[in-house]
Amino acid sequence: MSPFTGSASRTERWRHLRVSHEGGVATVTLDRPARLNALTFGAYADLRDLVAELARERSVRALVLGGAGRGFCSGGDVEEIIGATLALDTGELLDFNRMTGQVVRALRECPFPVIAAVHGVAAGAGAVLALAADFRVADPTARFAFLFTSVGLSGGDMGAAYLLPRVVGLGHATRLLMLGEPVPAAEAERIGLISRLTAEGEADREAAALAARLAAGPTLAYAQTKALLTAELDMPLAAAVELDAATQALLMNSEDYAEFHAAFTAKRAPIWRGR
Repeated sequence: MSPFTGSASRTERWRHLRVSHEGGVATVTLDRPARLNALTFGAYADLRDLVAELARERSVRALVLGGAGRGFCSGGDVEEIIGATLALDTGELLDFNRMTGQVVRALRECPFPVIAAVHGVAAGAGAVLALAADFRVADPTARFAFLFTSVGLSGGDMGAAYLLPRVVGLGHATRLLMLGEPVPAAEAERIGLISRLTAEGEADREAAALAARLAAGPTLAYAQTKALLTAELDMPLAAAVELDAATQALLMNSEDYAEFHAAFTAKRAPIWRGR
């Protein structure tokens, strides 16, 4: 637990998400199955605050994000988001859109790996939530659709125009963001949108297994690798290699680095402590 969490106590119950913790892994489930886990204002806010809280606490070493029922997430709820935003003024709309972006930033900037377990539909904001994860583990029923232009909005919502070209390339990203066509699992794997394609019905189990593997590993090394992958996307090579050098120098002072040498010398598996 970080000593710098402030005076606010940990949130014990999240109204718009189902959250569980086991063995250093947090499992967060979007839980509106009757609405294909369509997002509401409250769900966005809970996701933003939950990930930030877990990042401050440093008690979680990996996070799995999944959806209950027949799909991962169908995007923003047509009535509770799209209908409601028609009544908001410009300032309120800016606050809402900034909040959705803060969810993506929280997923990208938290110090632990995030695994999206995708089955069924991942559309609109749901597709971007999966995109913001470090790993996308999906079964053959998964289909992704970036639907923002279909409702008259820019395809570059919630950082999609930044993240998607870096995952699948500019050509594929242009097609997906402009046309909003569904991308079935086989094609998503071919273009690199899926990290691992599982057997049908196995996405949750394999995502949990990957999270457990990451939680048992060198969490400082994972955290810094994630941070460098994000930070160096827009850096020139000289700045990137200098940041690499500074990061490695810091990690070479860690207990985990010394533990690897001790374990290697003793011919045993290292015991990673994240320190």
